[in-house]
Amino acid sequence: MLWVAIVGLVMTVAAVALAGRRVLFLYRLAVAGQPAPERVEYARANVGAEVKAQLVEVFGQRKLLKWTPSGTAHFFVMWAFFILATVYLEAYGSLIQGAITGKPDFHIPIIGTWPILGFLQDLIAVAALAGIIAFAVIRLRNSPQKLGRGSRFSGSHLGGAWLILFMIFNVIWTMFLFRGAAINTGNFPYASGAFASELAAKVLPTSEVLEGTGLLLHIGVMLVFLVIVVNGKHLHIFTAPLNVLFARRPDGLGAAPVMRSGGKVLDFEEADPDVDVFGRGKISDTTWKGFLDFYTCTECGRCQSQCPAWNTDKPLSPKMLILDQRDHAFAVAPYLLAGEKEREGFSEDVLALLDKPLVGEDGVIHPDVLWSCTNCGACVEQCPVDIEHIDHILDMRRYQVMIESSFPSEAGVMLKNLENKGNPWGVPETKRAEWIEELASAPDGSGFEVPIVDSTMPEDVEYLFWVGCAGALEDRAKKTTKAVAELLHIAGVKFAVLGPMEACTGDPARRLGMEFLFTMLAQQNIETLNEAGVKKIVATCPHCFNTLANEYPQLGGHYEVVHHTQLLSHLVETGRLTPITPIDQKITYHDPCFLGRHNKVYAQPRDIMAKVPGVQTQEMHRCKERGFCCGAGGARMWMEERIGKRINTERVDEALTTDPDTVSTACPFCLVMLGDAISEKKNAGQARETLEVVDVAQLLIKSVKQG
Repeated sequence: MLWVAIVGLVMTVAAVALAGRRVLFLYRLAVAGQPAPERVEYARANVGAEVKAQLVEVFGQRKLLKWTPSGTAHFFVMWAFFILATVYLEAYGSLIQGAITGKPDFHIPIIGTWPILGFLQDLIAVAALAGIIAFAVIRLRNSPQKLGRGSRFSGSHLGGAWLILFMIFNVIWTMFLFRGAAINTGNFPYASGAFASELAAKVLPTSEVLEGTGLLLHIGVMLVFLVIVVNGKHLHIFTAPLNVLFARRPDGLGAAPVMRSGGKVLDFEEADPDVDVFGRGKISDTTWKGFLDFYTCTECGRCQSQCPAWNTDKPLSPKMLILDQRDHAFAVAPYLLAGEKEREGFSEDVLALLDKPLVGEDGVIHPDVLWSCTNCGACVEQCPVDIEHIDHILDMRRYQVMIESSFPSEAGVMLKNLENKGNPWGVPETKRAEWIEELASAPDGSGFEVPIVDSTMPEDVEYLFWVGCAGALEDRAKKTTKAVAELLHIAGVKFAVLGPMEACTGDPARRLGMEFLFTMLAQQNIETLNEAGVKKIVATCPHCFNTLANEYPQLGGHYEVVHHTQLLSHLVETGRLTPITPIDQKITYHDPCFLGRHNKVYAQPRDIMAKVPGVQTQEMHRCKERGFCCGAGGARMWMEERIGKRINTERVDEALTTDPDTVSTACPFCLVMLGDAISEKKNAGQARETLEVVDVAQLLIKSVKQG
């Protein structure tokens, strides 16, 4: 068996050297980017949360198992890698022991002869075999050649996937060849349990040469597999645990990350565009966590299949956004990693790639890709390896807006309005209080005065009602505002509003990429709130809710913020609001992205509707964490939608399949977008004239008020 050991050792050294060289290259490329110290600091400070994430996301495969067939197959194949590591330990033990003693009958100390381990090794190998068969069927059924854009594998490197399936198959059959031969020669450590290996032994001849050959084949396949993995898209086998470890918690949704340069938070009063990094203008502006995202993408296409832009024939694919940057990074890597003298000798081809803009008509990422994103978060929610697509998009948008001044012209009007008037529509600030006058003079005699904060919050006021720009200025959203105010009044909740002192939270500016304007608006609002002594806020707009709750703390604004559906659900649950009047309607609920996926508020709006007598709810096919966007997020509310089908039309088409009497939601942006699409459907004769879109609060006030 000496020859077996020599050959095995030579193969191992060669493969490890090749793999190690590739790993070193990947490491050097990643650290050539921007630092991200906050990722390491968080991981160190939250060890418990990170351990839980590894157990749930990596070992438990939580996200993958939501896709039951492929998730189950992946679960078994992944666990085969862990459990079959014991087989490779036995293989190398046999290699070494055979060379020393001449008899390769090695077993793992203590546990190495337990029948249960032999059984488990064979069982997981058989399960992995079933898994790769399932993968093959899934890929054939979802082939891009057959389904085109409808395939989540569209744009993926398909050859690499088939090669990996073939290599996993080789691992399994060589394992049974080696183990079956070892049983026949008497060198197998398990007296029973290894059922599949025992079946293989029955059809194999007794031969030490066959055993040695099987051993070398099994080890050789693994070593070739190792080299393939570190050079291909299945690098995620090693990088996924790292990407999960350094991901934002609880996920890459909610708050947008602050701008950093050189790892430090950017101070706009001192920042210099000629020195500091403003977003991402070139691939080297990417942080090492961004490079880790590139390395970890499995090309599974789950993000792509859920993206509202991709589903309405727009050029944005979250998957391709990551892959195109990754491919570009690899193409220019020789230059990025070279010294000054070495760079002088590079070819024109490499230099041409370096001059290629990251975003541009002829760039790595086309502007239509960048500006199609609604920041809905479906990609981040579905990614099984915690890639943060929105962070990549925001970084590129920041550079385009703040350095290149390149963005859709309509958005420029919105930015000017925010800067000059404090709201996206450019309406005078005095208009913010008109809904209060309308509520006070209600024709049914139920009007009341809503207190406006003068300088500080009155002591008996519990909540500041953050009305938001849409809630104060847009006619359809104003109905929600009035309904919420009236419900709080009926429930005896003391609240007040800022009125003309309220300005836009800055969400549209931040999501567009104009971080400077966001910071200016946020600091202004934080100063107003702090001076007024505000502690608790209720907001009707999920975008305001998300910004106040998750992003203002980045600038020192710490408040207890609730969405109106959360507060109203609590008031109904505790008996302070009692729905009485039946509403005999079939209602389908649309989940706002920034309320649902970004902040995990799914239950409360549904709980409210469940308490209203007569309401019959019907979920759309895509709901809750898989809910489909209305098209307004990511500052898209103020940009024209010129490519493909309108996202709000797609969503309303889905709503109409439930044959509803009413579509409900809990966001003023969704109210406007869905309402516009339904109006178009009515004009085309494709929807009932009685169909309307209302906020959950409007349903509740209708039922709470008798008669």
